[in-house]
Amino acid sequence: MDTETAPYSERINIVIPLFNDWPALGLLLERIRAVVDTPIRDRLAFLIVDDCSATDFDTLPQGVGQSLSVLRLFRNVGHQKAIALGLSYLADQAEQYPTIVMDSDGEDRPEDIIKLLEMGVAQPGRVVFAHRAKRHESFMFRLFYTIYKSVFRLLTGKVITFGNFSLIPASRLRKLAHVSEIWNNYPGGVIRSRLPYTAVPLERGRRLAGQSKMNFVSLIMHGLSAVSVLMDTTAVRILLFCVMMAAVSAVGIGVAVYLRLFTNTAVPGWASYLVFSFLILILQAFLISLLLVFIVLTYRTQPQFIPARQYRDFVERVERVY
Repeated sequence: MDTETAPYSERINIVIPLFNDWPALGLLLERIRAVVDTPIRDRLAFLIVDDCSATDFDTLPQGVGQSLSVLRLFRNVGHQKAIALGLSYLADQAEQYPTIVMDSDGEDRPEDIIKLLEMGVAQPGRVVFAHRAKRHESFMFRLFYTIYKSVFRLLTGKVITFGNFSLIPASRLRKLAHVSEIWNNYPGGVIRSRLPYTAVPLERGRRLAGQSKMNFVSLIMHGLSAVSVLMDTTAVRILLFCVMMAAVSAVGIGVAVYLRLFTNTAVPGWASYLVFSFLILILQAFLISLLLVFIVLTYRTQPQFIPARQYRDFVERVERVY
């Protein structure tokens, strides 16, 4: 074995979810051929998760890596679920290998594959994410993405500075495929699973072809799915906020009553309306708290979707391209 590649597995799986983005995928494969050194490139085994695209590829570059297969889905399930299905399919194979998750549009740069692998060797057993040190999106997108990260930290107490681009050690693949939360949000599912993970700062690339399907609405849905993965923690934090709001309202009512009954301080005519408003806040806090309790109890009692067990229901067929 080449001493330069000795630390790496003889096979490295790459899962790429895709929906109507075949031209970008072709350019990505060509880019991988151009920038990834031969000893590593020859170990790459590509699994393209076709999320029920309306179009199909005409041609794809041949001979990039040791194999390329397309996992065809019966229906469109979305980016995050497609990743979960791809990982579950690989976890169900006889042998597990290190697995890289990356997008098809080129924003996950092929030259950074070796950096993920190097970090994986330096910290074995950890899921390695690409921390986005520099982005190229528009100012508005970056602004809303910053707001999303701030809200996520406020609601969950966790810091999320990474996306899907990551390396999963072979020893963690089956465990991760049994984490139900990756069905809604892959990065959030890794956080929820409590599997060890780390991040390496990498620059985000530019889309190779076509237009991004991520818009304002998609970003909001992505943020909600990430928060939903940590529903228990989020519910507790909102519950504590409701208790604090009710306590402040109760203090406000007490102060207003004290000033009105036990002092000569002039109280404005709207004091009664202020007390009434505080009572409404207390009632709202109680109702929100009650609703959160029922949501969490329902979440805990319902059977969870385990991707590793149920992924076959979504897979139409697997096509071997080469």
